Amino acid sequence: LPHASWSCARAHPVVVASFSPLLFSPLLSSRRRRCNTRTHPAMAAIAAPLAFRAAAATTVASTRAVQRSTRATALKAVPTRSRRGRGTAVVVRAAAAAAPKSALGQPFTTWLLKEENAGRIDGELCIVLSSIALACKQIANLVQRAGISGNTGLAGGADNIQGEAQKKLDVISNEIFCDVLRTSGRTGVIASEEEDLPVAVEETYSGNYVVVFDPLDGSSNIDAAVSTGSIWGIYNSDESCIPDFDTEDAASVEEKCITNVCQPGKNMLSAGYCMYSSSTVLVVTVGAGVYGFTLDPSVGEFIMSHEKIQVPKSGKIYSFNEGNYTMWEDGLKQYIDSLKKGGAEAGAPPPARFSLPS
Repeated sequence: LPHASWSCARAHPVVVASFSPLLFSPLLSSRRRRCNTRTHPAMAAIAAPLAFRAAAATTVASTRAVQRSTRATALKAVPTRSRRGRGTAVVVRAAAAAAPKSALGQPFTTWLLKEENAGRIDGELCIVLSSIALACKQIANLVQRAGISGNTGLAGGADNIQGEAQKKLDVISNEIFCDVLRTSGRTGVIASEEEDLPVAVEETYSGNYVVVFDPLDGSSNIDAAVSTGSIWGIYNSDESCIPDFDTEDAASVEEKCITNVCQPGKNMLSAGYCMYSSSTVLVVTVGAGVYGFTLDPSVGEFIMSHEKIQVPKSGKIYSFNEGNYTMWEDGLKQYIDSLKKGGAEAGAPPPARFSLPS
C-alpha cells in the first residue's frame, strides 16, 4: 500500500478493518512499519484471528504427530499378519485366537474324536474306549440301585482267581464289560480279574486290541454304600501271539492269549478307571495327559470336569495297603515309617487315608 493509504489507515481504524488479512500480512511482518498492534485496536482485531489460526494449526499438527507415533509403536508389537487387518479389531481377534482354550465341559465322545483327529489314537481305539464308557454307565446305574434291586451280597459262594469271594455285582459287571468289548469288534483278547484265564474273542468279532480289566474293584464296599470302581488297560496285540482258531488247538490258543496280556506297562496304549460314588467319574489317558469326565445323568454323557490332571509334588495324606508290611523291603519300610513320624519341616505326621489288611 502507498504511504498515503497507510497513513489513512492509521488515522481511520474502520478502514483497517475492511482490508483482508492477506493484504495486511506483509505489513505486519515488515520491519519498516512501526505500527504497534497494542496501540492500534484495528490492527489487533486483524492479528488476533491470525494468531489463533496459527496456534490451532500447531496443535493439530502436534496431535497428528503423536497419533502417528503411537500407531507405529503398536504396529511394531503386532505380528506382520495382523498389520494387514483393519486396525485394532484385528489385533484383538488375533490375541483371542492365540489364547489357549479350555476343554472343560466337553463331552467324552467329542474329546475322543479330537484325539483321533490329532493322531494320538485311531478309529478302532476310539470305539474301544467308547464301549468301555458305555459299560461304566451301565455299571454305575446298577451300583446306585444295588440296595433296592437285591444286587448286594455274595454270588453263591464262588471265588475269583484272586481267591476273593465274588459279589453279585462282580459277576454282573464282568458280563457287561465282556459283552461290550466283544461286540465292539475291535478286541482280540480280553482278560478279567473275575476270569481264570484270558479269553480270545471269537473270530467273527475279533480285532487288534488287548484289554485287561477289573470290572468292579472294591465290590465289598457296595453293601456299605462306599465308593467302588472299574479299572482297565489297553494294549496292542502282539502279532506273534495272535491265536489261529482254525489250525491251533485250545491249549495253543490259551498260551498265546496269556502271552498277549502279560505285556510290560510301557506297551500300554491307554489306561483309566471309573469311580462310582456320589458322582460317577471316568479318568482316562491315551499317553498325552490325564483327563477326568463326570457323568451327567440328565443327558447320559460323560462331561470333562478335570483336564491335565497331575500328581502334586507333595501332599498331606498318604495311602498304602499296609497288610503286607512285614514282607516289604527295608527301604520301603523306612519310607513309610518316616511318613508316620513326620519330619522337622512337616510338623505333625500326615494322616493315612486308609490301611487295608491283605
